[in-house]
Amino acid sequence: MKPSSRITIRDVAATAGVSVATVSKVLNARYGVSAATSAHVQSVIRELGYEASLVAQSLRNHKTNVIGILVADLEPFSTELLKGAAKAIKGTGYELVVYSAGGRTSDQAGWEQRYLSRLSGTLIDGAVLVTPTVIDVDYGTAVVAVDPHAGPSGLPTVDSDNLNGARLGTQHLLDLGHRRIAMITGRPDLESSRQRELGFREAMGDAGVPVDPDLIQVGDYDPDSSAAAAHLLLSDPDRPTAIFGANDVSAIAAVEVAASMGLRVPDDLSVVGFDNVPEAALASPALTTVEQPIHAMGQHAIELLIKLMHGAPVDTTHVRLTTRLVVRRSTRAV
Repeated sequence: MKPSSRITIRDVAATAGVSVATVSKVLNARYGVSAATSAHVQSVIRELGYEASLVAQSLRNHKTNVIGILVADLEPFSTELLKGAAKAIKGTGYELVVYSAGGRTSDQAGWEQRYLSRLSGTLIDGAVLVTPTVIDVDYGTAVVAVDPHAGPSGLPTVDSDNLNGARLGTQHLLDLGHRRIAMITGRPDLESSRQRELGFREAMGDAGVPVDPDLIQVGDYDPDSSAAAAHLLLSDPDRPTAIFGANDVSAIAAVEVAASMGLRVPDDLSVVGFDNVPEAALASPALTTVEQPIHAMGQHAIELLIKLMHGAPVDTTHVRLTTRLVVRRSTRAV
């Protein structure tokens, strides 16, 4: 047997000098095996590092000790969320498996239902759904939704204060003297996107600054769509002096488009993002952004899910975390 090969039940039987049936009985705690033989087989199992398949374990004890994180795609937000989830899972006795839909457009609506039906009950004990499209469904297993598409529901959720975060980002630009402020919005189907646009509009309204409809362009949280939106905004003879991106991906795309058009950030254009993913600090110039605690969102989702799986009492099933403004070098006064 090669050192890198997967250990099988046959390998355990051969090493222990017993039959496969005997090893199976030990694994399933069945009668018919002496205490000495059972102890010997268990010692070989530990020595070889053998683990029964997840499906076999689930059929045996109805538990896999595995938590699934389901994401529509692996992008900066979900990647940072996974870091927080990985931190929270340590020491819990659970393992973490990540299932990505790969960003397939045909799966944008209802993708989580299809994948949960494959995984629940046999491969995972519970799931964290990142930006799920459907949140009022009985999935047959414990589920926590992070940044769901719709508003409040009966499904446990974790999100951040998107409304106030957008107000903070917009107010920062207003305080710098900007009045012709554009926004590259996110995905219209996401509640976080709707809240961020609403926060932008509320801050502008409170300052008595009208929102020019031509300065609101959809970016879909996507770099290519956001770049197209930024190019349209900056090609206008009466271009904006500032752009608020609904996420950092959108804002960084705007900075890159501005540079390609010969505009300097922040001298000719101020830009604010949202999320504070690592790419924001590494951008040139470093991006002023609204930070939502993405790692903490992942941690809270795992902690809440485990409590629900164990039937433990929880203070709330709807966790909303605060946002804050992080000022860097992509904004300046006009």
